[in-house]
Amino acid sequence: MKYIVNLREGEQVRGIYLCKQRTSAVTKNGKNYDNVILQDKTGTIDCKIWDPNSMGIADFEALDYVEVTGDVSLYNGSFQMSIKGARIAEKGEYNPSDYLPTSRKDIETMYGALLKAVAAVNNQYLKKLLEAFFVDDKEFIESFKEHSAAKTMHHGFVGGLLEHSLAVTNICAFFTQMYPILNKDLLLTAAMLHDIGKTKELSLFPQNDYTDDGQMLGHIVIGYEMISEKIKNIPDFPEKLAVDLKHCILAHHGELEYGSPKKPSIPEAFALNLADNCDAKMEMLTELILNNNPLQGSQWYGFNRGLDSNIRQSSLNQDKEFF
Repeated sequence: MKYIVNLREGEQVRGIYLCKQRTSAVTKNGKNYDNVILQDKTGTIDCKIWDPNSMGIADFEALDYVEVTGDVSLYNGSFQMSIKGARIAEKGEYNPSDYLPTSRKDIETMYGALLKAVAAVNNQYLKKLLEAFFVDDKEFIESFKEHSAAKTMHHGFVGGLLEHSLAVTNICAFFTQMYPILNKDLLLTAAMLHDIGKTKELSLFPQNDYTDDGQMLGHIVIGYEMISEKIKNIPDFPEKLAVDLKHCILAHHGELEYGSPKKPSIPEAFALNLADNCDAKMEMLTELILNNNPLQGSQWYGFNRGLDSNIRQSSLNQDKEFF
């Protein structure tokens, strides 16, 4: 099997991949074709089946492991495969672990670091709230460790939610050293909890897709509700502290057009938004550079919609090995 990250323009491919999605479509000329997304642990590739009724194309669907033959081309700066043949693979022909993208970092080590951050919180009410999630709630803990932080944009892999939450917590800890107006306990608690709603917004792998609650409510509202429920079980939790924390959750995307029900109003909410955006953007750059090669004959990776810019590696780093 050749991993998706290693596919190149002009290659003829034959290998087994996980079908993440298959949908029917119609060209401008009225011809039926299928859009397919194939996945392995290194990423995904968009594919087309231009003749879905061909005898060589099996009737496979999402979450099937499929052996495909096809040609790789470059379209709008991204690789695409034209599938010429496909059959459903039999059990024993593939190892499922080859198809689930997973954090490069050890999940248990990261979780241990998160628990140290919990232990460092001094406010008794905030510490009890954090422990209610990250120490006492075994079902939540397992889900939190296994979830991604996004469907596609950044940290879209097993352990991604934990990796992102820990990174945002570490960035916020640095902020508290630089800016004394920030309350460390409030900001670190908000950082650790800011994306917990994603445990219910997204399904686990291999689907990693939006749930009904995710589509209807979104992770910000879901997280707000999860925190509110836990606070109810902590006697005498200060009302103003609860409002400050929940405001940080509601405002962590920064702008109404980015999905935040509220814009930041307190320093900790501004800091959380900056840390969240910083880690998301840097991870998007990391995944782009590590999982792709520059466009043929160029040092540029092309235009990235999430970053809203054409991207290339800095000249001093172009030959550097990162992992």
